[in-house]
Amino acid sequence: MKSRFIVTAGMLLLSTAMSAFAQQNAEHGGTPTWRLGVGAISKTSVYAGEDSDIKAVPLLNYESDTFFFRAISGGYHLLDQDGLKLDATLGLRLNGVNKEDFGVAELAAKGINRNLLEDRDNGLDLGIAASFSGHMGEVELALKMDVSGASKGFEASAKYGYPIQFGATSITPNVSISHYSKKFANYYYGTLDAEVDRGVVNYKPGSTVIPSIGVAVRRPFADNWMLMGNLSYSALPSRITDSPIVDKDTSGVTSVFFGISRGF
Repeated sequence: MKSRFIVTAGMLLLSTAMSAFAQQNAEHGGTPTWRLGVGAISKTSVYAGEDSDIKAVPLLNYESDTFFFRAISGGYHLLDQDGLKLDATLGLRLNGVNKEDFGVAELAAKGINRNLLEDRDNGLDLGIAASFSGHMGEVELALKMDVSGASKGFEASAKYGYPIQFGATSITPNVSISHYSKKFANYYYGTLDAEVDRGVVNYKPGSTVIPSIGVAVRRPFADNWMLMGNLSYSALPSRITDSPIVDKDTSGVTSVFFGISRGF
């Protein structure tokens, strides 16, 4: 399946790049740090009939003065000075869904035969991100373009967070907004041209904006150990919730993450 190939190829590309990055950093006297751990993530379903579940995920982070790798994304620090960072990024996008994961009855209630649908593939994003940290909090701006040929679209986002310290525990409430391009939104939340040719209703949401709120928690303990948690909610606009492939009761997406890792 194409999405599995993209994930495998993307992970190979990222891991190969990180090996080269680590070697280059060591040759220039850098002091990289690694974090290894495990986490669990749960995300409410968007698609009609798709089951929500809890997934265990390995955590592998690498940070140096020039390069970084965080779970399914990595990048190169183009600028890191006085709280201002500018990064070139490469990361996997796991928005894909297999057509078999749609519910037959739920689609039929919307007049769609599941056999006429196609998979929505995962993607690989190339992008650029800028952030600034100061006494008023942190602002992040990012632009990510699909280079895998899945959606062929892009996402632009802005995020603001304000960390609050309670002893060793850091709690960061945040708000963000994302703009999905027409190609991106049409691919993941509309019906595809090939499906329309088979008789599926033609629905294209077009470009759309997704607001989100969340809170992140970090708690170091013992020797180089870290507890991490994140809770977020994204409100979906009617352009997406009206889609015939989206669950009729969906109004937003809640995501919960919890993990533990150790630094080396």
